[in-house]
Amino acid sequence: MDLYEKIRTLPTQPGVYLYKNAEGQVIYVGKAKNLRSRVRSYLLEASQANAKTGSLMREAVDLEYILVANEHEALALENNLIKQRKPRFNILLRDDKTYPYVKLTLGDRFPKVFVTRRLRKDGAAYYGPYFPGNLAYRVVELIHRSFLIPSCKLDLSRYHPRACLQHYIHRCLGPCVEGLTTPEAYALAVRDAQLFLEGRHSELERSLTTRMMEAAEAEQFEAAARLRDQLSTVHQLQEKQRIATAEQSDDADVFGYHFEDGALAVNLFHVRAGKIVDRREFFWEDLPELLERSTEANEEEAPAERVNDSFEAGPFFSALLKQLYIDQHYVPRSIFVPVDFADREALTALLSERTGHRIELAVPQRGEKRSLVDLAGQNAHQSFTQRFRVLEPSRKAIQEALADALMLPELPHRIECFDISHIQGAETVASLVVWEDGKMNKSAYRKFKIKTVEGVDDFASMREVVERRYKRLKEEDQTMPSLVLIDGGLGQLHAAADALEALGFTTQPLASIAKKEEVIYLYGSEDEPVVLDRRSPVLHLVQLIRDESHRFAIGYHRQRRAMRDRNSELLAIPGVGAQTRQRLLTHFGSLRDVKQATAESLAAVVPKKTAETIWRHFHQEQPAG
Repeated sequence: MDLYEKIRTLPTQPGVYLYKNAEGQVIYVGKAKNLRSRVRSYLLEASQANAKTGSLMREAVDLEYILVANEHEALALENNLIKQRKPRFNILLRDDKTYPYVKLTLGDRFPKVFVTRRLRKDGAAYYGPYFPGNLAYRVVELIHRSFLIPSCKLDLSRYHPRACLQHYIHRCLGPCVEGLTTPEAYALAVRDAQLFLEGRHSELERSLTTRMMEAAEAEQFEAAARLRDQLSTVHQLQEKQRIATAEQSDDADVFGYHFEDGALAVNLFHVRAGKIVDRREFFWEDLPELLERSTEANEEEAPAERVNDSFEAGPFFSALLKQLYIDQHYVPRSIFVPVDFADREALTALLSERTGHRIELAVPQRGEKRSLVDLAGQNAHQSFTQRFRVLEPSRKAIQEALADALMLPELPHRIECFDISHIQGAETVASLVVWEDGKMNKSAYRKFKIKTVEGVDDFASMREVVERRYKRLKEEDQTMPSLVLIDGGLGQLHAAADALEALGFTTQPLASIAKKEEVIYLYGSEDEPVVLDRRSPVLHLVQLIRDESHRFAIGYHRQRRAMRDRNSELLAIPGVGAQTRQRLLTHFGSLRDVKQATAESLAAVVPKKTAETIWRHFHQEQPAG
């Protein structure tokens, strides 16, 4: 059955349809209240020379459909299929950034606490999202300091021979070593952290106060002082901690956009407790599917505001909001968009049903809400200018973007990057380059000759050089860098992690960038690689640092190879050993000057017979005279 015949036999029920090309790839996913009516409209639009629809129908050779019970199910299924298949004729959310959560691994024998951007059904407790994003890191740091729950990558299902530095600086109870704590004491600390994260401060205060008084009566003054400090911390930071919850009725997300010359910038403002606490940017470029009237136009289309004659914003925001909010753990009570779209009411109902509270998805026309939408639009225009007109971002903007993309706990001030260089295992060397406060710090560069590895083993070489570098920093009590960056893939990343862990640096931010894919792997989140837009300033900075480390390593390798070649040429001359070679190079300064020296000059350094042999070697052994 060909495509057109299959379309004519479609049912009239709600569902989702998938167009496929000749290779069997899904090229478009759509939803409909009436499958037959909706899909047949493509034939009409294609015959009327609609550019987007005509292009789609010329490429489509097959059609699949899935029936659902109602339009709500169709919305959810369409969203899931678009995210899974990434059809090229659909509008895709390119920047799939999410705000961080705090994760407490309650399923572990000794739970740990992390910052994460992905929620999983793994038995852990998740708290958040946090606005702004760095608040999550501050909360985790507070938990380390006050409740001594770690974030390390150590396997706590078994005991280890010794504790790391975090235990000795009183940031961890030391569950990795038998005898440093008990399961009961650790469980109590985890319970305190839970109460804090859940916002149950009154209950936490009562528990801490009771235990403090009991410890004081038992003359356990050190324990009582620690509980007193925890109680003081809870009092001081109770107002600063700000978790977005469904009970906050004045929380809102506000959208604005700017479209020009085929490129689009969108700004999303997060308003919490009546204040703009963070901003998120999205960009699209070279998307011809956005330039013509949407294929949804025949299905009870609501008015769509146009930025210019080629772009309709309504269908775009319909697609964007579905991908942003369907299946999300948290949705604010109010969402304000600059334009209306066909399935706004259906999406509102679906989000309200899934969150369990009423969601307002509105298009403000006047007043304070419209002013917020206009403000988001003005900022989108600025974002467009910075992105597509290539304005140089400020150093702080780069630092903030880098910290956000790589989930760093603070703005990066120093990045140290390593690379390994060799030719078939010969003369293996490593380089260390340093980026510091916005520029490369060449005075801090370091070269390493690999000492303990024979043959080709990049992983072992990386492990050696990272261990040598940070063992020295540890011995000299120097500050660790904001980020350790590795030129390579997962193998090099894990080799570096092994070296850092052996030195006790279990919380050091560590990442690697693969050469071909240009994908960034964060240690501890390897299954969630960071894929940045090719025009991203963050990617450009990481590439610049990586390329500089590669250049520096190659330069050192060539230097070592030249020394090897130089040495081997002199050693190949009969009568010249290692000591004679060294005397010649020290006296003349270079192999070139040795070659140009006369026999008499050579005889001033080595015996006359050896000098004549050397002179003949470099002059084709032609006899004098």
